Amino acid sequence: MKRTLSRSILVTAVSTLAITLSACGGSDEGSESSASGSSSSSSSASESSAMPMSDAPFGPACAQVPTEGEGSVEGMSDDPVATAASNNPVLSTLVQAVTAANLGDTLNSAEDITVLAPANPAFEAVPADALQGLLGDTQALTTVLTHHVIQGRLTPEELAGTHTTLNGDEVTIEGSGEDFSIAMDGTVVGMEASVVCGNVQTANATVYVIDQVLKPAGM
Repeated sequence: MKRTLSRSILVTAVSTLAITLSACGGSDEGSESSASGSSSSSSSASESSAMPMSDAPFGPACAQVPTEGEGSVEGMSDDPVATAASNNPVLSTLVQAVTAANLGDTLNSAEDITVLAPANPAFEAVPADALQGLLGDTQALTTVLTHHVIQGRLTPEELAGTHTTLNGDEVTIEGSGEDFSIAMDGTVVGMEASVVCGNVQTANATVYVIDQVLKPAGM
């Protein structure tokens, strides 16, 4: 009896399904195409959400970052920003400057900041006597370094625009996607600055490595 009842339910379900499909209209080919399109869209959306652009570092100088150890992208992610930078050889001169200005603890204890971090070549572009003078002047050095820090963790989609720095002035960043720059009148040596390795995450900051030292307003 149970077997007969089950078979009856199955036949009814199949019949209902056939009527429903017929009522929807369209050929089998159209249905298959629609299903295929839906599957493709779902797959594409899944891939997009699995690896959005804003989750990955970008830029040519990222190739110079160590691939393993505390100075690697992965290694930096669980350290506060000043500590993370100290483990990355690309940022050794910046770390020297931060140490000279006694800003290490300030940066490490800050919550959710964006750091425009000049790479070593950025400091090398500054005349040696000017650089040494800056490193020896704690007040001026603090002004310059805090001009490179923005409150809030900016994603690449949020990076372009005019932002207030921890120095209390503003920095304007132009561009989109993976191409961002700061105008030449905003740098110490009067050359346009570019993001050369962007969207590097540390425990408390998002870092965008740049190829020029920025100039605060009034300097």
